[in-house]
Amino acid sequence: MTQRKRLSNTQSSTQNREEDDDTTFTQPSTSQVQRGLEKVTPAQVDQKTAEVVQYFLVKDQKKIPVRRADIVKHVVKEYRNIYPEIMKRAAHTFDQVFGLKLVEIDAKSHTYILINKLETTDGASPISSPANPKMGLLFVILSVIFMKEGVVKENVIWNTLKKLRVDLGKKHEDFGDVKKVVTDEFVRQRYLEYVRIPHTEPVEHEFRWGQRAEIEVSKARILEFMGELHGLEPQSWSQQYREAHPASNTQPGTSSQR
Repeated sequence: MTQRKRLSNTQSSTQNREEDDDTTFTQPSTSQVQRGLEKVTPAQVDQKTAEVVQYFLVKDQKKIPVRRADIVKHVVKEYRNIYPEIMKRAAHTFDQVFGLKLVEIDAKSHTYILINKLETTDGASPISSPANPKMGLLFVILSVIFMKEGVVKENVIWNTLKKLRVDLGKKHEDFGDVKKVVTDEFVRQRYLEYVRIPHTEPVEHEFRWGQRAEIEVSKARILEFMGELHGLEPQSWSQQYREAHPASNTQPGTSSQR
């Protein structure tokens, strides 16, 4: 019990330090940025922009969200007075060169992720049409949560996976430690939220969609998948259908797909 408390205190302390890192940085005004640009060469701005782009791309390989505090501390450094200009140019580079969109998923902690623009426009999400086993596993979990009205206890997820022959007690050939992938990796990537349920003994947790999932994953496609699985029309799940097609609630005869 003491060890668990110590671990909780350590995590809380780390989180507080991270928040403090960002509170020491004040977003420069337009005039401050302009004055800052007068003190550096275009080549220096281009070099720093390239470093920010590279930093994001490395983090994106593991789908790790990037915090403003980390960008300033580890990359921008002494160029912090032109941070907005560097980020604007980095976003332009992602858009024009890589076909990626830089999205802020948390305005409080100023946390960013990269989204493939093609996936958001044509619906060909790597999660809806997974190219690797982990994304397939994630799609199943997100589907269960969505169909259960947005929140499920963890034992529901574990039982579902067990039916698919993905057993927590055994090391999986594709996923390795399944529980670690689901409760740690997917949570850090902001695909899932893994929240302790208050006043439960032994301790219980529940899953919800994370911020990245809300942006990347098409709920309409999940319904199509469930319809194919059960041989039913997506409209058979009226509540989920309304959530997946919000525009159809106000404009009869139309539907909205991500």
